Amino acid sequence: MFSAVIPYKNQDYHALKKECLESKKLFEDPEFPCTNASLFYKTPLSGRVEWKRPSEISEDPHLFVDGISTHDLNQGEVGNCWFVAACSCLALKPDLWQKVIPNWKEQEWNSKHPENYAGIFHFQFWIFGKWTDVVVDDRLPTLNGKLIYCHSKVSNEFWSPLLEKAYAKLSGCYESLNGGNTGDAMVDFSGAVAEAIDLQVGDYCTNPAAQNKLFSDLLKVQDRGGIISCSIRASTHERELRLANGLVKGHAYSVTAVKKVRLGHGLVAYFKNETLPLICMRNPWGKHEWNGAWSDSSEEWRKVGDMERKKLGITVMDDGEFWMSFEDWCKNFTDSDVCRLINTSVLSVQKTWDEVVHFGTWSKHADPLQNRCGGCMNHKQTFLQNPQYMFDVTKEEDEVLISLQQKDKKIHKPHGMGENLTIGFAVFKVELNRKYRMHDIITQQNVATSTYINARTVFMRNVLQEGRYVIIPSTFRPEVLGDFIIRVFTDVNSDFRELVLDKPHVQCWSSFLGYPQAVTQIYVHSADGLQSQDSNGGADPYLLISCEGSKVQCAVRKDTRNPSFDTRAIFYRKKPHKPITVQVWNRDAVKDEFMGQVVLTASPEDSSDPKKLQLRKRGREMADEMPGTINLRIITSRELISM
Repeated sequence: MFSAVIPYKNQDYHALKKECLESKKLFEDPEFPCTNASLFYKTPLSGRVEWKRPSEISEDPHLFVDGISTHDLNQGEVGNCWFVAACSCLALKPDLWQKVIPNWKEQEWNSKHPENYAGIFHFQFWIFGKWTDVVVDDRLPTLNGKLIYCHSKVSNEFWSPLLEKAYAKLSGCYESLNGGNTGDAMVDFSGAVAEAIDLQVGDYCTNPAAQNKLFSDLLKVQDRGGIISCSIRASTHERELRLANGLVKGHAYSVTAVKKVRLGHGLVAYFKNETLPLICMRNPWGKHEWNGAWSDSSEEWRKVGDMERKKLGITVMDDGEFWMSFEDWCKNFTDSDVCRLINTSVLSVQKTWDEVVHFGTWSKHADPLQNRCGGCMNHKQTFLQNPQYMFDVTKEEDEVLISLQQKDKKIHKPHGMGENLTIGFAVFKVELNRKYRMHDIITQQNVATSTYINARTVFMRNVLQEGRYVIIPSTFRPEVLGDFIIRVFTDVNSDFRELVLDKPHVQCWSSFLGYPQAVTQIYVHSADGLQSQDSNGGADPYLLISCEGSKVQCAVRKDTRNPSFDTRAIFYRKKPHKPITVQVWNRDAVKDEFMGQVVLTASPEDSSDPKKLQLRKRGREMADEMPGTINLRIITSRELISM
């Protein structure tokens, strides 16, 4: 996550600062000049805008005054509550804000050495998979001597407007920040993985079990340094509509605390140990709070002892920060963005994830085999033309996190192209030995499909069984072009990689060793009535599928004579006349035992319908039957890109 940093627009902060100090001139950024183009692309500001340096706004400017706090931020004239809410969350995370605001002590004003000030600052953002260093000068837009955009409640503190200016530079201008997603900004501050939670679809209002599970998840995210925000969905005419309960629709709030609060007073509270799930959040406006239960001056706080209240930092003032019960939060808010800081450090005592990142492109080509913009599964003829990525789950089951992120579009808003593409992905369980791209969906199982949404990031958590899987990221419609990052997190190494080849390469020695003449896919669904192998009358069967010297073995199915195998294999056959053998074996601590087999001609002329076949012996006795049948389907084609 903390990889090498690249300079935005090739502007090196240290070289530029040195140049300014040597010439004794304050920095003026040519890449983000003090012009209207840096302010807006469509809607001019009313009044005469003056760009002023902090020393022209305050007599004693500082980057920070009394440290950094969520209360430092107040939203300005642009509709970027989503960004300010993310900044409020950032202020709570020292490990993160010290990455976003690097060398902050060196950047701070030094009254003892004013000659070291060059009017230049730099900030770092995780932009499309890379930490990016953005340089800005300290000239800030003002009206009537006051900052127009984000500002601190303390008039001589400037970290928030300078950070906002750097983000506006990345986005093209300040107006491009009008409307956005808090989760996106939080990802840009951290490199975290964002998950959008629909609180209405999840039935968290009426289902106590779902509500308790969500609270537990958010508590874990908060305790592990993650970032959470929330909002109330609004139609166009309802944006920033203040409700009777004090909440504002279409407005982003930063979640500043998730707590189980102890109820009662003194020793009674200690021994009774009764707790209530509460959540604290902040309005980026710095005012207008929830006025229901557990609001600043509500009677509910009488249930909480003085020590507990002091620990929670309860203040009765209209500062934009307030508490509410988690139940009320689920009932009143509709959406939450949850950013998880995924731990990939092998030195950590907490759960460590294995992360793999790939950069990809949805691109157009006249040749279907090279086209990579096939649209979603609704478009059956072209869907498999999309990029394909393969990974393995090597444990019996594993939780897998998948994040698909497209390039940010804010910088294209001035040209009318600022809308996100509608994107998503599908996950298929495929053959255990697949090496080449999928060309048809035959028996491969679609185990999960994300939502398709015009969001910058689509995220999914899923528990998958042992096996090999293919992820196919796509736009909703075919022939839509764009760039993306796909990240996969698993408990152990998944060997996540892109499938590039359509079929085996023709090598210079292929004329001597031969080249595949046919391709066969075999799907073994299950077996029934296998011979008992232990004293309990059970067995621990597994499959061994053989073709021309290649073997595929599935995991052991424990203590069953009627196993569900759900196993697939694919073979590129140089000698199609040679049969494919499917054997069933019993796992034994001393020596594995043969339980029967079927031998398949696997000819293109054979029926591809599901088959139920009797198990037989091997060698000279292969005509003799053994207990049990096996259920399978086998498909063979002379066209190597048919499956």
